[in-house]
Amino acid sequence: MSRRTVSSGAALVGANPFVTGFVGDSIRSLEPLVLSLLVLVVVGLVIGGWWAIRWFRRPPGARLQRVLANHDDVTVLMHPNPDPDAMSCAMGIAAIADSVDTEANLQFPGEIRHQENRAFRTVLDLDLDPIEASSQLSSDAVVLVDHNTPRGFTGAQTVEPIAVVDHHPGNGAGTKFTDVRTDYGAASTIIVEYLTDIGATMADEEESSSGFEISPELATGLLYGIQSDTNHLTNGCSRAEFDACATLFPGIDEDLLDRIANPQVSDDVLRVKATAITQKRVEGPFAVCDVGEIGNVDAIPQAADELMHLEGVTAVVVYGENDGTLHLSGRSRDDRVHMGETLRHAISDIPMASAGGHARMGGGQLSVDHMNGIGPSDGISRAEFEDRLFSALAGER
Repeated sequence: MSRRTVSSGAALVGANPFVTGFVGDSIRSLEPLVLSLLVLVVVGLVIGGWWAIRWFRRPPGARLQRVLANHDDVTVLMHPNPDPDAMSCAMGIAAIADSVDTEANLQFPGEIRHQENRAFRTVLDLDLDPIEASSQLSSDAVVLVDHNTPRGFTGAQTVEPIAVVDHHPGNGAGTKFTDVRTDYGAASTIIVEYLTDIGATMADEEESSSGFEISPELATGLLYGIQSDTNHLTNGCSRAEFDACATLFPGIDEDLLDRIANPQVSDDVLRVKATAITQKRVEGPFAVCDVGEIGNVDAIPQAADELMHLEGVTAVVVYGENDGTLHLSGRSRDDRVHMGETLRHAISDIPMASAGGHARMGGGQLSVDHMNGIGPSDGISRAEFEDRLFSALAGER
């Protein structure tokens, strides 16, 4: 449009009283509406900002408690074959849920077979329900503890947890609440901090303003959960673990703690440990052992722990076969060996295999059939697999 056309239009409007009045009235009639909308937007931003600041200024324990309070019942879901850290976390979440009258059901996939884990469950009289499919979850509202991605049961990929509390690496998140602290040695430590956030006290201490008491069973469970995941506060600890144990100490039951810590060991476990000790293959500071066909896969990490006592050995991997699956467990006190990454690199090109973990400990599983050549790979022998493990431990793979 030319400048002359614009000028002519302006002149026409200016010359026509009707048009001028109409335009002026329209602008004036819009002014209150625009101002009202602006006021609403500003008020909305102020209120929204105030709520956001108030929400995020709350400590994590209080925020999680509020999330739980919005549900009549929740499922607290542990990882497959839960250990004391996972079970004690579930106990803690259930106690927080109970403080806001929310019913919590504790569920897990897999089995509880390790004698330490069975003793933990039995001594503390835990009511835990096994599941095999997502349809068996007791509630649509799921809280994940000690892992951040649902796994180990049919339909796990369809589960969207409302909350996640974990200390393992991963990208899983909750729709309402996520707290993943990979610098912590145990997820139980996070739960202890939550309890402190909401003013909980030990049963024999002065009553707190919240009226929330930590039972001797919960205190003992959380303490043992921390100890078991940090090898008695010697492996992978942060300062938070020591602070949490100091918080829990006044409330523990020493008899319960002793009964959990000293369970009887099955003959299968002792046999696997003996095999690992007598048939290990050692190259430099690294040890690897194939313990063969096993009936109890929980014996493998225990055998790995046993090999770590060998003088001069700084990293170990133990593996054995159960029902067509090869189970791996690794331990490291060598700063050059990140065990989770080591195992992941060792099995990276084997179909239907998975592995990972922390710097000091890791685990994995692979299909024996796929290892032998089913699928796109050519397959490898057990001897070749061990060579891979040693190469990965040495950082050559």
